[in-house]
Amino acid sequence: MYRNIFLVGGWTIASRLTGFLRDIALAALMGGGALNDAYVAAIKLPNQFRQIFGEGSFNAAYLPTYTRVLEASGPEEAGRFASQVFTLLILSQIALLGLVYLDMPLLVRLTSPGFVSQPEKFAQAVAMSRIMFPYIALIAVFALHQGTLNANNAWGSPAFAPAAANVCMIAFLSFAAFFPKFSPGVASMASWGFLASGATQLAIVMADARRRGLLERLTWPRWTPDIRRFFWMLGPAIGISASYQIGALADQIVGSLLPTGGLSAISYADRLYQLPGGVIVIATGSVLLREMSALVALGDERGALAAQNRAASLTLALGAPFVVAFLLIPDLIIAVAFERGAFTANATHQAAGVLAAYALGMPALLVDRITSASFLSRGDTATPMKVTLIGVAVNVALKIALFRPLGAPGLALATAAGLWIKVAGVFALARRRGWTAPDARLLATFAATLFAAGALALALTVADGPLVQLMAHLPRLAREARLLALIAIGVAVYFPALGAGLWLTQAMPAAVLKRALGVLRLAR
Repeated sequence: MYRNIFLVGGWTIASRLTGFLRDIALAALMGGGALNDAYVAAIKLPNQFRQIFGEGSFNAAYLPTYTRVLEASGPEEAGRFASQVFTLLILSQIALLGLVYLDMPLLVRLTSPGFVSQPEKFAQAVAMSRIMFPYIALIAVFALHQGTLNANNAWGSPAFAPAAANVCMIAFLSFAAFFPKFSPGVASMASWGFLASGATQLAIVMADARRRGLLERLTWPRWTPDIRRFFWMLGPAIGISASYQIGALADQIVGSLLPTGGLSAISYADRLYQLPGGVIVIATGSVLLREMSALVALGDERGALAAQNRAASLTLALGAPFVVAFLLIPDLIIAVAFERGAFTANATHQAAGVLAAYALGMPALLVDRITSASFLSRGDTATPMKVTLIGVAVNVALKIALFRPLGAPGLALATAAGLWIKVAGVFALARRRGWTAPDARLLATFAATLFAAGALALALTVADGPLVQLMAHLPRLAREARLLALIAIGVAVYFPALGAGLWLTQAMPAAVLKRALGVLRLAR
């Protein structure tokens, strides 16, 4: 399991880094003003539908069902099941696209009501939405092939595809640089690049599936017991993803009522917040769901719980440093990442407040998929959906209450609160059913992680003041040098403190610690 987690994690890091370069280019070309607000609104539409009908809900229902068919009936029957789902997916996407294109301005008006009083911004959002919306169909089919490949223990190409897609979009943005900043030409090239990135992802996984003999075919769908089970799981799974998207949609609707730049601040902060979170969550969540589904199908409940605990230990230990950094130095992180070209110091200040607020919910984000796997691996998608709806209700209510007094950071705080409620509720119900059981090693790892995070926070607080004075004398790249120095100090403090904590709590066996020390000595 760890090998697959690090394989997926490695490619996801590449994806996030290339996505970060893409975002830097977008920030320089569009800034944090009206044009980028329109782009954010337009890209939200396909992304929201993607989460509802794509990787989020689809894999939650498809991967456990396909894995169960594969384990029980063999590859041939699993292939027939996959082809039937593929056909139904294609038909559903054709119907969805036809419905949306009947009146795209109405959809933009509903999702971004604040744009109606700004005709130019509204027109740009509609034009970009028309170009980008077919992305949802491409990604929905990508999700099917990803699930099939993952169930057959093939992880490389689905994890690599998003990185290639980002490179594709960067290529389009390089052409956009020849247009004047803030111009419709920049928006058009960015929109076509987004659509081409979806086609790139799909082409990569289809080529790999064909090579492995796993490529789905169009066939006449039949209402088999496996198809019934898939749809029985898919309905609540769509409800879970739709619930998340209600929160995202509330961000967009309420954010469109903020002063210009508010919606952009939420978008840029969310990209950085999702950078480490996405890497860790995607890698552990995807591999764990497949691992637990297979173990549960084989009747190995103890093995499934052990896999869940090890995934949670790894996720918390790797994610804690980012929580600390986002809380303590958000201004510096945003400035180094985006403050250039059209992205001003005022935009940095707005986005930094949002990033710090998001960080309060990051621990819940890290374990969200791990706790949900208790139910999803056993074919129960209804229970997480009910808890998610409660979290979303709190999320939306807080957004409405906080956006006027706190602005964009208030929306991020509401998101964090809703996520904590969802994770706590799902964990409590799984614990009651005996489907999750934190063991002593997980609790010890949690204690060691808290100790290391405290040491990191102290080190950053003590070192940052002197570094500001020292780097102020540099003629250029003072902020970048300061951030690199803080990263070096953080690595030098956090990981030794974590190792010491793991050893003191006996979460890391002495033999493992000796091997780690041996590797360090060889590296020297």
